[in-house]
Amino acid sequence: MTIQGKILLIFIFLGVSLPILQAQHLLNNEDSIALVKLRNMPDIEVGKGVSFMPKDSLFRLNLRFRMQNTASVMKDEYDLLSSELKVKRLRLRFEGFAFSPKLNYVIQLGFSGYDNEGLSGTANLVRDAVIYYVPDNRWSFGFGQAKIPANRARVNSSSALQFADRSITNSTFNLDRDFGFFATYNSHLFRTFDAVLKTSITSGEGRNYKSSPNLGFAYTGRLELFPLGRFKKLGDIIEGDYEREESPKLMLAVAYSLNHKAIRESGQRGTLLQSGMTKDIQSLFFDLVFKYNGFAFYTDYMKRIVKDPIVIENFPFLYDQYIYAGQGLNLQSSYIFRNNWEIALRYSSIIPVETVRNLNGFNHELQYTIGITKYLISHALKIQLDHSLDQKEQIDGNILYGWMTRFQIELGI
Repeated sequence: MTIQGKILLIFIFLGVSLPILQAQHLLNNEDSIALVKLRNMPDIEVGKGVSFMPKDSLFRLNLRFRMQNTASVMKDEYDLLSSELKVKRLRLRFEGFAFSPKLNYVIQLGFSGYDNEGLSGTANLVRDAVIYYVPDNRWSFGFGQAKIPANRARVNSSSALQFADRSITNSTFNLDRDFGFFATYNSHLFRTFDAVLKTSITSGEGRNYKSSPNLGFAYTGRLELFPLGRFKKLGDIIEGDYEREESPKLMLAVAYSLNHKAIRESGQRGTLLQSGMTKDIQSLFFDLVFKYNGFAFYTDYMKRIVKDPIVIENFPFLYDQYIYAGQGLNLQSSYIFRNNWEIALRYSSIIPVETVRNLNGFNHELQYTIGITKYLISHALKIQLDHSLDQKEQIDGNILYGWMTRFQIELGI
């Protein structure tokens, strides 16, 4: 072949191959752009929310919402029949980290009437607003508004309950949320034995309280022991054994709190004490959680100690005001079947001290509850039905009965 022929073949080859190579380059470039876009798209997982993270990885946002729609029919101890149809809880939650995975944040807002109860009747949207510094897997330090590390039943999210709501024991004695400083220390002691120490120093006035008229604070400490190792997927604060623990798991915990110069009836909750009075309120909690192969058992003991619980007695035209000093016990047990149907039983009691009995007229209150839950997507989507029988013993020995039936659907992402 002549030199002119070879040159002609080279030009023909280049004329055919260059457009192909250019097209291939464009395709590869489009693929790389698509991959970058894909990496920056939100990560969506049912039950764990929607997550966003920019390509510089300096920020992460996880967005979740949930709602509880509830219908209930009840008859109180005075034979008054009533019903409720409402959105009990409607929550929006943001969490993630900023600038570093060691700097975490949690924000939770509540929009239902139940969520917004406040001292002055104004909207009380903010439930959690806290920043955590997590230097390693042992330590955690928080500043802001969050749940006080006291009893297990209150630390449990209301989205992770196996009944339509918490017990009367918890509603009477729990500490709820407060603003202040929080610290957690995780320790592995030996073999399968772990321990967790949680502490807080908070305002003592509860969530979103504007200012305190005194220098009283609330001091809380909680010790958790895990002699058989940790539960699957935070099973110690999620009711029921949905994950079906393959080996027995046990948590034992004790907590103590002193609310110095409390200005509300229940410390962090309740009506303001009249006449600017303050009280020192002590709270003691003991928790036990056991789970194995679909079976779960809980014990919650709570006690509130006040030197003189009476605030105002026989206050004209209003009511007697007192702090509900006393003790309570909650026992509940459940089993979840392979088809994700669960049956649960609960016994709850509250017993006031004698001075309180003389004012509220009751020696004790008992509640027996049976609940049935169908888990469709774990606790993120579930249907619940429970029935409770209430029993109140008056100081003259007469017993009054009431009952309540609740149907609820929980939906969250």
